[in-house]
Amino acid sequence: QVQLVESGGGLVQAGGSLRLSCVASGRPISKNTMAWYRQAPGKQRELVAISRATGGTNYEESVKGRFTIARDNAKNTVSLQMTNLKPEDTATYFCNFFPAAREPYWGQGTQVTVSS
Repeated sequence: QVQLVESGGGLVQAGGSLRLSCVASGRPISKNTMAWYRQAPGKQRELVAISRATGGTNYEESVKGRFTIARDNAKNTVSLQMTNLKPEDTATYFCNFFPAAREPYWGQGTQVTVSS
């Protein structure tokens, strides 16, 4: 069974930074594209960033230049370094294999709240 555990969220002021971490177990990430998603209350889950096994990355337009996704295959972890946070970044953040629509398991997520 795949398990995904996200951590690192918190309450920060606009302009602040957070580093989120995701530990996957039960399935290696080394050969897979990994992703961070977020979901705000009343909104659909949206894709934030992906990290390809070959090293490439892609970001949702609103976070380009502010967020950085990275992986550590040896530790089976994926991180999301978030800088210059804005109130609109407030959401619960999840990691998963990509595309997540094909995945049956989700973690609990980690809450990010950005105050103005």
